[in-house]
Amino acid sequence: MSGPHAVVFAMFPGIDALDVTGPAEVFAMANLVLGGRRPGYEVHWAGERRGPVATSAGVRLHVEELFSEQGTIDTLVVPGRIRMGADGPEPHVDPAVVAWLREAGPAAGRVASVCVGAHVTAAAGLLDGHRATTHWATAERFAAEHPAVEVDPDPIFVRSGRMWTSAGITSSMDLALALVADDHGDEVALHVARIMVMYLQRAGGQSQFSVPLAHPAGTRTDVRELRQWIAEHLDSDLSVPALAARAAMSERHFARVFKAETGSAPGAFVESMRLEAARRLLERTSRLAPDIAQACGFGSVETLHRVFRDRLNTSPGEYRGRFRTAA
Repeated sequence: MSGPHAVVFAMFPGIDALDVTGPAEVFAMANLVLGGRRPGYEVHWAGERRGPVATSAGVRLHVEELFSEQGTIDTLVVPGRIRMGADGPEPHVDPAVVAWLREAGPAAGRVASVCVGAHVTAAAGLLDGHRATTHWATAERFAAEHPAVEVDPDPIFVRSGRMWTSAGITSSMDLALALVADDHGDEVALHVARIMVMYLQRAGGQSQFSVPLAHPAGTRTDVRELRQWIAEHLDSDLSVPALAARAAMSERHFARVFKAETGSAPGAFVESMRLEAARRLLERTSRLAPDIAQACGFGSVETLHRVFRDRLNTSPGEYRGRFRTAA
């Protein structure tokens, strides 16, 4: 970079505060880490009009510049606004932002949409032909409204050419760290992550929900403890007879209790846990498929391949090629 990297946030009323302040803190911390040795980030807050903008949290942010005043934009950040409607969470698409994105987006170095900001970017036509993600609660609607976009509701963030999109609100910081790594390398991003007490980045292909979060917590302590034990012993015998014996229940009673507490049959829950562990190893390590199959309790590479094909419609090798991140 010959000069400061111009980051412009598209501001509008009701914006989700963390969509803006989270990435802004990451860029500010990167400037501290760079210490003037290399050009850092110059952040701009642009809107349809100057003045305070109320966020969804009630915190007021200040718009300093107009959309029409922006020059060269290296990174254009599109935050989102999500609200509860009669049928659940609804993304707000601000028409002024859409109009400006149609004009400024094609010339920007890259466009980074945060959470449901992807709906705004897609409305401007910038995501057509690209793979993208958004908040899990609006992904189905996103896909229906924008058929020209390849919507993947699973990842924390997605990069497709110069288009970047992220999932739920807190993933805005994962996205910002990934942008810093793209600009200045993993070492600088790692330094920023350590200062902010964050992971360098959750793997870009990691599910927005881990298996434990995707299932109800339940009320029984014994089942919660068993779930934790399962997570720590994936290469053990986790059949219904073995788990029922560990829980000191009959197999039929155990299966009923487990499903009532978790919403899932024991076998399906175990397979999901093993699949999640295998995905993490494929994303973050160079371990070979036979080793991963053994470590995660699949027993054979054939079983590993079958589960990936049935659950994710891909193979372990294809999954690694798409989602592999630096260890």
